[in-house]
Amino acid sequence: MSVIETTAPPKGQHPLMEASRAFRQSWAGMFGLVLLIGIMLFAFAGPYIYAVDPFEIIWAPFTAPGGAENAPLGTDHLGRDILAGLVHGGAATLYVGLSAGAITMTIGILVGSLAGYYGGGIDETLMRVTEFFQVLPALLFAMVLVTLFTPSIVVVSIAIGIVSWPTTARLTRAEFMRIRNLEYVKAAQSVGSRNNRIILRVILPNALAPLIVSATFTVGVAILFEAGLSFLGLGDPNAFSWGLMIGSGRDYILDAWWVVTLPGVFIFLTVLGFSLIGDGLNDAFNPRLRER
Repeated sequence: MSVIETTAPPKGQHPLMEASRAFRQSWAGMFGLVLLIGIMLFAFAGPYIYAVDPFEIIWAPFTAPGGAENAPLGTDHLGRDILAGLVHGGAATLYVGLSAGAITMTIGILVGSLAGYYGGGIDETLMRVTEFFQVLPALLFAMVLVTLFTPSIVVVSIAIGIVSWPTTARLTRAEFMRIRNLEYVKAAQSVGSRNNRIILRVILPNALAPLIVSATFTVGVAILFEAGLSFLGLGDPNAFSWGLMIGSGRDYILDAWWVVTLPGVFIFLTVLGFSLIGDGLNDAFNPRLRER
């Protein structure tokens, strides 16, 4: 007799199909998706179309947008092309956001699932660890981690992931505590399914909806976090990113607004895209919101 494999009794249309249909009907979610796709195309295809080295000095410093033919969006304090920085900096910024988001979700889901499923002493211990990380000032903790090692894209991503996981852990724990007492979980336990199998194949798939929504917001927060670290001079100096552009131009914002404003606009649009996608997914996965 095979072990029960189903995660929940299927009734009517598959929940993911319903969520997908509801997401397509969400103007906020679709607008965010289109916006994010456009930014990704700009960031990943742009360097092949506009192949200008963002570190190269090409014109006089502080040239305003439209002031030079070979620098349509102007230059920074060193005479580097702002457009080249925007084009080449997008990939690094998105890499940090996605990598840090993945680290955050991995740690949070691992800690939250173990705490929520086993309960008791394991839950108590893991929640005390979570509370310890949660009360630490996230920005200061990340600054310490980056300072202890050589600032790089990888180090920044890991630092952001390490300081950002407690919220995800608490959300995962709450979902596992809610689901572990449902009938289909009890049925899987009664036929002798192993705990790791129940966690990964029975409970986790049914807890993914709020976690997917949380992941979109997590990526947006990670991008803002990277911009904050770069603004404080703790970004990777060898990897051009939008945060690095803001950080290197922060002393000249009153003399050359475009040096900080233009990368800031791209960061804003990227975070907005992820946030709108998160709103759309929240409406799609929440039946009560879907009926409004």
